[in-house]
Amino acid sequence: MRMARDMISVEEAQDKILSYISVLETEAAAILDSLGQVLAEDIYAPFSVPPLDNSAMDGYAVLAENTRGAGQASPKVLKVIGQVAAGYLPSGEVGLGTAMRIMTGAPIPSGADAVAPFEDTDEVQRLPAPLTHIAILREVAKGANIRRAGEDIAVGELVLGQGIVLHPSQIGILASLGRSEVRVIRRPVIGILATGDELVELGETLAPGKIYNSNSFSLAAQVRRYGGVPRLLGIAKDTLSHLEAKIKEGLDVDMLITSAGVSTGDYDVVKDVLAAQGEIAFWTVRMKPGKPLAFGVLRGGGDNRVPHLGLPGNPVSSMIAFEQFGRPAILKMLGYKNWAKPTVEATLEEPIKNSDGRRVFARAIVTKRQGQYFARLTGPQGSGILTSMAQANGLVVVPEDVPKVEAGDRVKVQMLDWGEES
Repeated sequence: MRMARDMISVEEAQDKILSYISVLETEAAAILDSLGQVLAEDIYAPFSVPPLDNSAMDGYAVLAENTRGAGQASPKVLKVIGQVAAGYLPSGEVGLGTAMRIMTGAPIPSGADAVAPFEDTDEVQRLPAPLTHIAILREVAKGANIRRAGEDIAVGELVLGQGIVLHPSQIGILASLGRSEVRVIRRPVIGILATGDELVELGETLAPGKIYNSNSFSLAAQVRRYGGVPRLLGIAKDTLSHLEAKIKEGLDVDMLITSAGVSTGDYDVVKDVLAAQGEIAFWTVRMKPGKPLAFGVLRGGGDNRVPHLGLPGNPVSSMIAFEQFGRPAILKMLGYKNWAKPTVEATLEEPIKNSDGRRVFARAIVTKRQGQYFARLTGPQGSGILTSMAQANGLVVVPEDVPKVEAGDRVKVQMLDWGEES
């Protein structure tokens, strides 16, 4: 058994993997499809937003001086010269003693310098008769309820700079500028291959001694969650020839992820294939769960080199190892600059032992009470208990040199349900 001191640290493993990973090339994407991708061009405004002064409320466009002194007991009655709705241009000019009925978003007519809201008029009392006049019941300040042209975006302004991650608000800005496409760093295609004679595909009959291939689907969901495009490659049997054949089917991807076959058993052949088809970078990491880990580069066609991440076969080990190593690799390919997991400090509600000098990632439920985070374990922490991941929203991190953390201790927790930042 390999001692913990002979293993490499999580940080060393991350650095080794990321040294083989490059930012991918750019592509043109429909703006809705670009959500979560990194912008690869500067976006300048071709026009102002809003393009014209417009009303922030339903009401009447007026000259503010025409409302001076207006009140319930001393209304100012103005002649209504027309109406304008959003999407149309006003006809006529507001002057002394006149007003124009106006809807939210409609352009301010010439001459008007304020909008009196409907609720500050006697419109309700006058309808349904034709509105020839309106009484203003409250004085309106100059500029009131008017949104100025360009107050959001000025023509020629750098609105979005390359390198930012596109969130829903940025998608809205692109749409407001009339952009249907945008140039972004493309999403990586990640091949996912399960290994093991015990695995069967979903929909097949589950014979004695067999289990369904869940790892491929949890990993594919993680890949998609972090912005990649998963490509399911099926199941490879525990033979060199079959594994080599299945891997060759996936050498046109940006990274290949396999699960199982990376420990020291007789049928753990992933490392052997790496040695034959590429190079091995490492395969044991000082962490729990997730110690058996392979990483290398496979030779594709021509000069193509495909990074390969070999994850453990136990479902929890596989998912946690992906969070530490697969996730940052995908984010780097996407052009993200920050690969660290979102982390909080929480008060532990029960003890955790660390008996063998590895970094422990314990599945936990994190809650916030009175401004403080608290973490309790999801229950049994076996690496085959996938429900422990389903219940968790965080991973309590126990350092390698800490043999035990007690209830009440403050611990670092990697959050699983928080979004990514650039």
